[in-house]
Amino acid sequence: MRFSVASTLLALATVASAASSWTFSDGTVKVLSKAGNDAVEKFSGVDRVQNTLTLGHQDKLKVTLTTKDGSTAKRPHQAFLVVKEASGLEAPFPLTVKDSGKGTVEISQKDLPVQLLLSQEPLEASLVLASFGSSKGSVTPVFDFTVKLDAATSAPSYEKPLRYGKLAEIHHIFRADPKNPPKIVSITFALAVLATVPALFIGWFALGGNFTHVQKALGNAPISHVVFFGSIVAMEGVFFLYYTQWNLFQTLPAIGAVGVAAFLSGTKALGEVQRRRLAGER
Repeated sequence: MRFSVASTLLALATVASAASSWTFSDGTVKVLSKAGNDAVEKFSGVDRVQNTLTLGHQDKLKVTLTTKDGSTAKRPHQAFLVVKEASGLEAPFPLTVKDSGKGTVEISQKDLPVQLLLSQEPLEASLVLASFGSSKGSVTPVFDFTVKLDAATSAPSYEKPLRYGKLAEIHHIFRADPKNPPKIVSITFALAVLATVPALFIGWFALGGNFTHVQKALGNAPISHVVFFGSIVAMEGVFFLYYTQWNLFQTLPAIGAVGVAAFLSGTKALGEVQRRRLAGER
């Protein structure tokens, strides 16, 4: 009898593939009930349990099987029965496995997290096998079961944990621009400021202010005195514009420019006044 090369290679590849993955056999799940209503179902890596089992508050769910590396019964490094709910939350339960590959695990309601106990959908149980070496691990869904809580006791509760994720869009509402005070208030304070001007001149005359030196001061340093006096008037104008229509970003550059002009011109203007004072001119 002659075999084709392709058929031989395919057969060898199939054997190698089967020998390089973790599997199990003799899978059995039992629901041990104190009421005597035990349920027994068998499963394998190909056929899962078709019926949905029920785990009561006094029941125990026992899973037994034999783990295999390919076709050889062997103990894997990792063997878990993972119970998962519809949202994706899961809880692992390690199997106790002997060197012969015989493994078992028991689950009761007290072993399940509160979130799984309160699940409205059936829980899915999957078998996870893996180990060191070249053999591939496996994740095999084997059966589903529901949790039947004790009707005589209150359902367990828990505080929902904080979940980080996308939040609702935040719409910023900025405050309206500040409004000017009533006109009567502005007029009152304007008159109060203007009333200080006559008081200023009266104080100058009372203290012996000499206006006859104006012509001499302008003759010695005309540009400095004019620019210095003009910068003082300009600064008041900047404040007036800020009060009436400018914002802070428009006002600050203007204050900086006027301030520099006042500093440079004031240095020379006041220096000229000091020289006349030192000369005995009052």
